[in-house]
Parts: sequence; C-alpha cells; structure tokens
Amino acid sequence: MHGAAMTEQIAPPPPGPSPLRLAMPADARSRAQRRLTRYSRMVQVLKVLLPVIALLLLILVAIWPHIRPQDERFRIGIASLGDGDAGQLGMVNPRYVGTDDAGRQYTVSADLARSETPDAAEVELEMPKADLVLEDGSWLVLTANSGLYTQATERLDLSGSVTLFHDSGYEFRTPSVDVYLDQNRAVGTRPVEGQGPFGDLAAEGFEIVDRGRTVLLTGKARLVLYPGLAEAAP
Repeated sequence: MHGAAMTEQIAPPPPGPSPLRLAMPADARSRAQRRLTRYSRMVQVLKVLLPVIALLLLILVAIWPHIRPQDERFRIGIASLGDGDAGQLGMVNPRYVGTDDAGRQYTVSADLARSETPDAAEVELEMPKADLVLEDGSWLVLTANSGLYTQATERLDLSGSVTLFHDSGYEFRTPSVDVYLDQNRAVGTRPVEGQGPFGDLAAEGFEIVDRGRTVLLTGKARLVLYPGLAEAAP
C-alpha cells in the first residue's frame, strides 16, 4: 500500500508596520521656506556688502591726511569747560597742537587755561608744558609755573621756575623765557644756569637758534668743564 505524500505549506509572515511618516501642515512648510529664502538673500547681500565696506574704510584711511585743511596749524582739546575767576573762561587740562613753519609738530599742555572770550588772542596757562621736535629730530621740553600763549604769532611766554630739557642731556633753569614755536627758537633775558654732558654753566641770558641746534649764552657767562664728562659726551 502506497503511502500518500504529505506536503506542508508555510504561510507567509504577516505584513510588518509601515514606516512612520511625519506630515507638516502646508502653512508651516510655507513659513519655513520663506525663512530659508530670506536667510539665503541676507547671506548673498553680506557677501557683497562686507567687502565694499572694507574697501571704503581702506580708501578713507588712505585719503584722510589729504582732505584735512592744510592751514590747520592750531587745535584745542578741552577736557572740561567752565566759568573761571573774574568772569574768565577756564579750560581744564587744555592741549594745544600745532606745527612750525617746517611742518614739525609741537604740543603745549597745561593744568588750566584762562581767556576773556572763546576766541581771545591770548590764553593764560597754569603749569604749562611745551614739547618741540627740533630740525635734527631731537626734542626739547619746557615747563614753568605760568605762561601766556599768543595764537596769532605762535609765541609762548613762560615764567616762574622755567626748566628746559634737551634729549641730549642738557638742562637749563631760568626765571622766564620767550618761545617762538613756529621757529623752534627760545630767548631768555634773565639769568640762566644749567648742566649738560660737558659740565655746568651760568650766564646772564641765552638764546636757542638754528632750529634748536645752537645754544648761545649772552652777557657774562661762566662755563665749568669736566674733562671726563666731555670725553664721554657724544
């Protein structure tokens, strides 16, 4: 008796769950698209605008010295302004900046400046200090207890414990001195004493001439030389 062949059929597995899909409302998709478009436009504008701004700044830096007024020889920087004594105008920590007739800069500062009017021809200074650059590139500094600055002539009259310092090592002391800022020249008609790399000096007066290269002693003068210092001086 022949046995019947039996076959087993395997049923296919049940279908799995469908992948999760997120659905965004149409209005939200539209807003996101608009934000993306605005951001892309802004990036494109900045790519063009930033290099243009940088180029304009470079051009301004290059041409600025040429567009300033060439006849501007005197400027004032005021830290504070108020009424001074006796109806005068007072400027605290004034700073005067100008150039001599060769284009070299000088600076005059003080603890206090007074004048009758804002456009007064003369300005009184308390504890003034003048910094000058001489023709050879050296510098000269003058300090005093008081001073009078005349704007039209660029003259500074110093008085009271006047001290002159030169960067080569010279120091002079005198009661008063007249400084012609536009000429790098100073004249003292009162007794002067001082010292330098060579030794000590005293005279009835002095004058700085030749754009600061030469100091002339006037009247009766006394000079004490120290050989060791003189040999070491440049």
